[in-house]
Amino acid sequence: MKMKNLCLNFDATKPSIPSKPSSMFLVPPPPRRLWFPTWNNYRNKSNNNQKTRKLSVSVWLKEQWLESAAKSAFGFGVSATFLFSVFCDSPSALAESLTVAFPVSRAPEVNAVQRTLVEAWGLIRETFVDPTYNHQDWDLKLQQTMVEMFPLNSADAAYTKISGMLSTLGDPFTRIISPKEYQGFRIGSDGNLQGVGLFINVEPRTGHLVVLSCIEGSPAARAGIHQGDELVEINGERLDGIDSEAAAQRLRGSAGTTVTVKVKDSVKKSSIREVKLPREYIKLSPLSSAIIPHRLPTGQLTKTGYVKLSAFSQTAAEDMKNAIQELENQGVHSYILDLRNNPGGLVKAGLDVAQMWLDGDETLVNTIDRNGNMLPITMADGHAITHDPLVVLVNEGSASASEILAGALHDNGRAILVGHKTFGKGKIQSVTELHDGSALFVTVAKYLSPALHDIDQVGITPDVQCTTEMLNSPKEASAKDNNGSKNSVSSLEADSCIMVAEHELDMEESKGTAS
Repeated sequence: MKMKNLCLNFDATKPSIPSKPSSMFLVPPPPRRLWFPTWNNYRNKSNNNQKTRKLSVSVWLKEQWLESAAKSAFGFGVSATFLFSVFCDSPSALAESLTVAFPVSRAPEVNAVQRTLVEAWGLIRETFVDPTYNHQDWDLKLQQTMVEMFPLNSADAAYTKISGMLSTLGDPFTRIISPKEYQGFRIGSDGNLQGVGLFINVEPRTGHLVVLSCIEGSPAARAGIHQGDELVEINGERLDGIDSEAAAQRLRGSAGTTVTVKVKDSVKKSSIREVKLPREYIKLSPLSSAIIPHRLPTGQLTKTGYVKLSAFSQTAAEDMKNAIQELENQGVHSYILDLRNNPGGLVKAGLDVAQMWLDGDETLVNTIDRNGNMLPITMADGHAITHDPLVVLVNEGSASASEILAGALHDNGRAILVGHKTFGKGKIQSVTELHDGSALFVTVAKYLSPALHDIDQVGITPDVQCTTEMLNSPKEASAKDNNGSKNSVSSLEADSCIMVAEHELDMEESKGTAS
């Protein structure tokens, strides 16, 4: 199946840089690319009143829409000035010209971060979803930040200035992370992690760090930390104003070490407890599957295929395809897709999974760019792997790509949603690796469901509500995760949401029989 109208690339992978003139280098802000010439050496200029060197920036801005991302590259020389240019895909006249002089730091490490500042500023200028930049002069913001950075002596302090500049955008999801933090962010492709097994995110309305989910069997899960709990401290340090990546970096560490956290209970709001968690090797298995024997009201015994997807990693779509095909080979008659506590991940993976359940030219999601233009992302001649009845389970921990997938399947009449209202993150971020190995996350678009339902800070309300407590009526079931190991999962049949899902599937079966 192919996609049409898919101008956004949500994957953070880095294909090779295409061949271009040697005087140009590529900076990849998905979904747009900017072309930069080399950093040119100029002679130092001085005047009688200012003994510092100056950094002269000439900026020409236009747009080019492309579909893939690549790692940026820069030539560098110790220079008094440099030329900063952006070209469009049309050889027409320049759209805008801006020249500003900045002081260049004498500290080499700060001077390097000044380049990162200009790079991040340019990407925000071209791709950030709000063209007013939170109602501020973004060009002036660059000047102010560069001047504030000039007297600093350390790279850490300089990066703090970049974070401060980005915070003025009023979007907690637009941020910069260090090279070390970025490597941690990319964990999941190989499925290995040393940590405590928590998925965390900033709650946009409060700014607090909340737990989206715990990996089953992880130290966090064994300690009784639950979805919705708030992280207050890590190793005695308050987390006020700390983003999720920085907090996750503090939680990670070598297996065998420990980390102490303070957690505010999501139910007993006034209850704060301190927990000492051991760090362990944690295997990230984003998908597990099971066959649940199910008896219809008619007495007929059927098989329900159960698939749980915990994150949208680079392997999620392929894992999902393999799981569906294996369950089809085992003769299942219906499906339950469990997206509860799935915090999202690569949106492209979510779109790829949606196509496995849909036919034709269905719209998967609608994106709205910085100019308010709506772009539907649709399939091209899709062919579903299976047409068996489908129920999708969601809850407050289902966010981002999970909400896109749930909305696509629901609004196209393919699935019934069961559970609780979803998290409500309707923003799409690009991830760009900068020249120094750090990464810039930028909110580049908002999205609506295929039926044009707003998701951001609203969430998706399921067709049928259910409770999440476990009931004492387990039935036998056999399950196999994506590594092929057998497990006892009788608890699936004791899950009230799965019971509700099976009832909905019975109703669909009776409709099919009646027709």
